[in-house]
Formats: sequence, C-alpha cells, structure tokens
Amino acid sequence: MTQAPRFVVRDIVLHERPVRLRLPFRFGVVTLTECPQAFVHARIESADGPSAWGGAAELMAPKWFDKNLALTNDDNFDQLRDVLQLASTAYRSDATPDTAFGHFARHHDAHQAACAVRGHNPLLASYGPALIDRAVLDALCRVLGVSFYAAVRDNIVGLGPRHAQFAGFDWDPFLHTLAPSAAIDARHTVGLVDAITAGDLEHPVADGLPETLEQVVARYGHRYFKLKVGGRIEQDVARLSAIAAVLDRSDAAYFVSLDGNEQYQDAAGVAELLARLRDAPALARLLNSILFIEQPIARKNALDVDVRTIAAIKPVIVDESDGELDAFVRARERGYTGISSKTCKGLYRSLLNAARCAAWNAQQDRTRYFMSGEDLTTQAGLAVQQDLALTNLLGITHVERNGHHYVNGMAALPEAEQQAFVQAHPDLYEHSHGATRLRIRAGRIALASLDGAGFASAAMPDWNTMPALQGAASAHRS
Repeated sequence: MTQAPRFVVRDIVLHERPVRLRLPFRFGVVTLTECPQAFVHARIESADGPSAWGGAAELMAPKWFDKNLALTNDDNFDQLRDVLQLASTAYRSDATPDTAFGHFARHHDAHQAACAVRGHNPLLASYGPALIDRAVLDALCRVLGVSFYAAVRDNIVGLGPRHAQFAGFDWDPFLHTLAPSAAIDARHTVGLVDAITAGDLEHPVADGLPETLEQVVARYGHRYFKLKVGGRIEQDVARLSAIAAVLDRSDAAYFVSLDGNEQYQDAAGVAELLARLRDAPALARLLNSILFIEQPIARKNALDVDVRTIAAIKPVIVDESDGELDAFVRARERGYTGISSKTCKGLYRSLLNAARCAAWNAQQDRTRYFMSGEDLTTQAGLAVQQDLALTNLLGITHVERNGHHYVNGMAALPEAEQQAFVQAHPDLYEHSHGATRLRIRAGRIALASLDGAGFASAAMPDWNTMPALQGAASAHRS
C-alpha cells in the first residue's frame, strides 16, 4: 500500500446556516419548506509541521435518517447536531497521528456504539463522521497541494485493512482504475407534490425559475429523471402517466429511476406496480426507460425481504437501509444489485461499496452490481461540489441533483461569497436571476474545475460570519 501521510486533528469548529426552499418538497412522509445546513471547519497538523483548514457541508434533512413519526423536524435536527458533536469530540480528543482513513477507521465502531446508547440508528450516526472525514481530507489535500481525485487514486488517504470491512481488497490497483470525467448528467427528481404542468400550479412562485416538470425540461434539457412513488398504486400509476405525457413529447431517449422511499410494505406491492405499468400502453416508453428501483421497502425489514422477483424485471438498489458498513453484503443475499453513494453516509463507505462492485463483477465477468448517485439535498457550495467529485470519481455517469431546483441557489448568502464560488468554478456555476446557482446545460454539469487542490473547492464559505451549530461547545481557531 502507498505510504500515506499521518497527521493530527487539532481543531473542529461546527456551524450551521438556515436554508429556505423556494418550492415545497415532499419525500416519503415529510413536506419540507426549510431546513438548516451543517458546516464543519477542521484544522489538521501534519507530522512535519504544516497545518491547514478544510471544510465540508451537508443539509440536515429531517425524516430521512430517522423516520420515526413521533419525532418532529426539530427533533431530527437535534439528532443530527448530536451525532456531529459526538464525532467532533471523538476526533478532537485523540491526538494520535494517523492517516485520513485511519482517523475514520479507528473511530467508526466506537462512534456507532456511542450513538446507539443515545438511541441513534446507524444511518443517523454516520452523518457526523461523514462531514468530519471530508473536512479533514480537504485540509490534507490543501497541506499537500493535491486534488481530491489524486488523494484517492494515489491512496494518499491510506485506505487499507484498518477496519475489518475494508480487508480483503487490493486497494492500490483498484483506486488507480478510478477515472473522473469532465461532466456528468443531472438526474432531476420529481417529488410527490411537484407540479408536472402549468395547470398543476396552485400558488406560482413566479420568480423566473422553473416550477413545473415541463419548465425544468425546457430550461435545463434533462434526459435523466428520478420519479418518486408513494406506495399507493392507483395514485402512483396516475402520476407516472402524467409525467410520461411530458417526457414522451421528446424524440430523444430519456432514462428514469423509481424511488419508493420505503413506501411499499413488501416486494409484491412493487411487482404489482410494475405489472400495472406494463399493462398501460401510455406507460410503455417510461417503463422501458427505467434503469433501477430505489429502496421501495421500509428499512426495518428491507434486508429481510427477498427482492429477486422485482430484480428479475428491474434492478433494485439499497438507500435508506445502508446504515452499516456491511449493508450491501447483506442486501446482495436478498437480490439487491445496487447501492447509493451519498456523501452524507460517508466517502469511505462509497469507496468500499465501489470496490465490492468491482470484485463481484469480476467474479462473474459481467457488470451486474453497480452504484448510483442519490442526493437531492446538496446545496450550492461545498456540499454539492464534494458530492459531485465523489460520484464522478466512482465512475457514476448520472446523479440525482435537485437542490438547485428547490432552493434559490446562493441567494441567501453574502454577495462576496457568491462571487468567490462563481469565479473559482465558472463551469459549475452561473450568476442569474440575482444569485449564483448551479449551471446545467443540455442536462449536464461541467466538473473540470473540481480537479484542483483541496476537496473539490477553490473557494470557501465565510466562516467568520457563520453562526455556530446550535448547542455546540464554544469553538476556537488557532
């Protein structure tokens, strides 16, 4: 294995910012209109002296990490703050020099156990280290003057058998096979209350930005779409029919994924939905365009249910059930062939699952197992850039991307910060309708500017004016 540099995590400062949506978004059991975004600012000190700060950001999405209906959105926000503070305390309290991956590996199991004592499930617990690991890696890349792509491909992060789940892989050769592209397709999410045509708009925002699926296609030119279904077959079929009526207008090929959001109780319900789609002539093209079905069954029993009957029709992937590092291994035994990559679950988890896909596919000499890019909550700035860089490095060619649609870009941020990001990443952002926002042309996002020193960002938030994370201990910077 490549000799990876070792360093100490000296400081971690936690922040948050409010995010208000321009359009309401419903996924599963929640309709979201506002939500805080967490930020981590971490300083490392390398063994030979140089020090640097790095950053990471992630929305604190309610009712995804924990779908307990007895909890309010504010309860969910406090849970996420808690797991972030637990991880921060652990990383700051251990001054032993280690590699970037080594810091993750030696804290992972203890952090999960500490979170379990507080009633936090494994998926929720992962949120804390996921942000800190990215901020720490960002700082390491800045110390060394290398890109995130180089840090991973050359194994500067130190991936190896430090944790049992990561043993058994020849990491250096695998990492060298990873090759990022210059652009990626954006897969637009159509939520359960999203307007399909202008006739669906009861209270138009009228801010000049797209509000309906029709307008989205006309403005951004998407060819990839993620369609939410709600577990009620009659309603799902009717809504998919309305969506197909819009997508079928174009002669160009389009591709979709169906996201069950845990709304189906069993495999039989999903199979019935697919049968209904097959029996509807107006849905023939949409059915043929389905690439995979995402987590249709509730996480509490999803990995106990055999999905081979569904997978024989369309591949099925794991998302919300990916709470523990061995989730994909267990899911594979039930017929799942894919799993999502999300920076909120952890970059090392994504790399682990990518290595599993490569190893399993090599055993049968065909590509059956795969990863998808799934995250609609990433906001313009560090969050969307780091997720795009990870997804791109894994070779995933299209990614769910919708934060730009539900939120008015960087409109709520200081003008100087907006200008810093658009100037540093002119291929990724544009300044239009009064704000810096994600730039999508012909359904694609250009990524070349992410290949610079640091974890995919040549700009930084205005840390000095950013509020502290609620409940966080007094922070300091040195």
